[in-house]
Amino acid sequence: MNTRKNSLIRLITISAMAVSSLPALAGGKLREAPRGNPTSHKTITVDGLEIFYREAGPKDAPTILLLHGFPTSSHMFRNLIPALSDRFHLMAPDYPGFGNSEQPSMESFDYTFDRLAKITEAFTKAIGLESYSIYLMDYGAPVGYRLAAKHPERVEGLIIQNGNAYEEGLRDFWIPIKKYWAERTDTNAEPLKGFITPEGVEWQYTHGTRNKEQISPDNWNVDLQHLTREGNPSIQLALFHSYGSNPPLYPEWQEYFRTHQPPTLIVWGEHDYIFPADGAHPYKKDLDNVEFHLLNTGHFALEEDGELIASYIRNFMIRNVEPNHNK
Repeated sequence: MNTRKNSLIRLITISAMAVSSLPALAGGKLREAPRGNPTSHKTITVDGLEIFYREAGPKDAPTILLLHGFPTSSHMFRNLIPALSDRFHLMAPDYPGFGNSEQPSMESFDYTFDRLAKITEAFTKAIGLESYSIYLMDYGAPVGYRLAAKHPERVEGLIIQNGNAYEEGLRDFWIPIKKYWAERTDTNAEPLKGFITPEGVEWQYTHGTRNKEQISPDNWNVDLQHLTREGNPSIQLALFHSYGSNPPLYPEWQEYFRTHQPPTLIVWGEHDYIFPADGAHPYKKDLDNVEFHLLNTGHFALEEDGELIASYIRNFMIRNVEPNHNK
């Protein structure tokens, strides 16, 4: 009898402890954690092209322009958007030839980073975006830095995730690509084709991660939908070659950092082989207001550390962007 009585007492105690750990009551109701606004999936015509984008959050709040990398699309932000859209306005376009955006032929569209930046700038104008912070990742860095250097007055902050602007960040991975920059031949293109195979795309998501079994294969399967469209492999090779136009602009972008000093958050996958942490550290010499985090993961850091990155972004925006928004 005593044993049953003691067990009952323990059960009541544990239940009381569980109740006490619930969110505090507010007006007789449990206080819920912030919930993001629903994400809308839209298409808009920009310079005659159908550009797909994801949007969520209050339009009068500070905007974060989310610029994706290779070989993905705005799909990479599918979880980050709802994590922040309770408080911020988020916009994530797909570049032409990526994701759900139109893929014009190479005869009718110049697949270069200059052109991608012009389309992105025209996109911001088409949707009426006058000021924003930029999330720059991989290809998003050379696209976003072109915008920032051209219109520094529009940029409220930078969120840099494995996006390069320094020669120090172009290491071993770039050796075969640099050969292609020097000589655009079929022979030099051949090694690069591996980056757009199923195995090559999967490697970009899983290399350097803590546990690759926690990285969803939906990522590379979604990417392969556009990478395997007729004509798309040639588009990707054209952009590999065009990437050579970016390093000559690094001094201009670094001057933008020094002159305009945008508040900056760096959240960088430390074990990224494509853009190693060597490229993250130099930002600190040019930017005065920089919050710096190396994360124990790889290239697509959002896949393994999305919640952590979202919390860093929220705190960064509250401290650095919200107080000056619309002043």
